[in-house]
Order: sequence, then structure tokens, then C-alpha cells
Amino acid sequence: MNDASSRLPLFLALLALLGIAERLWPRHTAAPLRRRRWPVNFGLGAINVLCLRLLLPWLAVDAAFWAQQKDVGLLHLLPVAPWPAATIAFIALDLTIYTQHRLMHRVGMLWRLHRVHHTDVALDVSSGVRFHPLEILLSMGIKIGAVLLLGASPAVVATFEIVLSSFSLMTHANLRLPLRLDTWLRWVFVTPDMHRIHHSIRREEHDANYGFHISCWDRLFGSYLAQPQQTQETMPLGLTIFRDDAAQSLLSLLMQPTK
Repeated sequence: MNDASSRLPLFLALLALLGIAERLWPRHTAAPLRRRRWPVNFGLGAINVLCLRLLLPWLAVDAAFWAQQKDVGLLHLLPVAPWPAATIAFIALDLTIYTQHRLMHRVGMLWRLHRVHHTDVALDVSSGVRFHPLEILLSMGIKIGAVLLLGASPAVVATFEIVLSSFSLMTHANLRLPLRLDTWLRWVFVTPDMHRIHHSIRREEHDANYGFHISCWDRLFGSYLAQPQQTQETMPLGLTIFRDDAAQSLLSLLMQPTK
């Protein structure tokens, strides 16, 4: 359960499905530049997996097993039944990631790490793994802390990790959903159209819609934006900086936070 390789078949299947769907029903009209972007984005994803496995003694699920064995965490101390405890833990972990994401946009050095994700000049399923390794390591540290504080069960944490990685692919996909379906889904889940606004070149738009899979946090905390100023098909994506080919290389992205 705590081996990331056990999630690989699901990841690859979802990646293939979304990659095909993007070609059949694209939402944004800009050229996806797959031959140039995909090796870089998935290269970053591979580096991130290696960093997690080689540099950290624990992952979030390992922390959950330890907390379970030692009865560590609030949910082990309070008389909460298993199903309510699982629901509380999942929602609390999602709120933690939402809060972390907002901080990534507010704190200078954190933004320098996170902007690697936002400097992608197009948006598709590969953008869902385009993160700087230091951001991934920091995010895992925060999740481990939240797991230990909560005492979340290993099953809940494993499920959360699967949902998190799956939604990262789905919400970044250049995929056209029927407008009525998108409207209904947004009341519960983050949709590709909702998240695409977060990748707008406009500051007021990319500082909105921070949710990863549960959409209610943006509504509750005033960061929800329903539509971009331009249409979903033509809105400019990325940032005004680091747009040239040289800045989009794998080495340049790894070094970008120092600039």
C-alpha cells in the first residue's frame, strides 16, 4: 500500500485515457507542443519520484502506519468511529493542501518554487506532474505532519494520495466538458475549466481557484472565480516571464527558483 509503484498502473491508464480525450475534445485552442513539453514535464515528474524515494525516510502512508502502531494523533485520542474518522481525515488533508497552495502564491520563496508549475506555456495532462522537486519534498513533509497530527489511517492516506495524483492529471487536462456538466460538477469537484483559470497569465486569475479536487474551499474562503476575462478557448496561459524555449528546458526549470 505504501509503495508508489502500486499506483503506477492506474496513473498510466489515466494518463493514456486523458491524453486520447484531449485530442478528441480539446478545450483550449493553443498548440499543446507535446513533443517539446512532455519530455520536460514528465522528466520533472520522474525526478520528483526519485527524490521522494531516495531523500525521505518516510512517505505519508509510512507516517500513517507509524501513527496507527503508536496511537499517535487526534483521531486516536478522541472517541470517533472509523467512518467519521476517515471522512474527517480526508477532508482535513484536502484543506491542508488547499492552504499550502495558497501559501505557495503568497510567500516569496515558496512562490519561486511553485512558479515552475505556472511557467508552462500551455496546459494539458502533463502539466499535472510539472512541479519543482523541492516543492514536492516540502509538500510531502507537510502531508506527513498533517497525517501525524490527525492520526489518519493508512487506508485513508493511500486513498487521498491516489485521488490527489489522479485529480492533478484530470484538472490540468485540456479537455472540453459539456457546460451543464461542468457547472454541476463544480459544486463538489474541481473541473478542468475551473482549474485552467488558475493558470491564466493574469495575476488576479492565477491567484484564484486553488482547490485540487474538492471545490468548496475556494467558495468558503473567497478565492473562487467562475470565469476568466477572456474565453476558455483563447485565454493566455502561463506567466509573463520564462516563456522562451531556453527557459523551458529541464535544467532551466530546476534552476528557476534561483532566478
